[in-house]
Amino acid sequence: MNRRELVKVVAAHGDLDPKQVDATVRSLTEVITAVVAKGEPVTISGFAKFAKVQRAARTGRNPATGEPIKIKASKKARITPLKAFKEAVMTPKQAPKLARGVWSPT
Repeated sequence: MNRRELVKVVAAHGDLDPKQVDATVRSLTEVITAVVAKGEPVTISGFAKFAKVQRAARTGRNPATGEPIKIKASKKARITPLKAFKEAVMTPKQAPKLARGVWSPT
């Protein structure tokens, strides 16, 4: 599901204006991105935690030659699904139900 499809489904499910839903989704992603870029984690309770993490320098191996190589320290974006989300995904009976006809998987 892409952003357009998400907006359409959320608007139909919540009986909302698609333009307002689109603006909200865009604002949500912009705010999360801006806050995480500054180094602050963002947690959406029951869904996911978004954070920027520092990875230490380490020694790895060149897969072609097997030689040790130095891997530089780096910063990465990390998105961690939270327990309630994982449980709902892994046990479909716990997942929220969408109104009939709102979305059909392809």
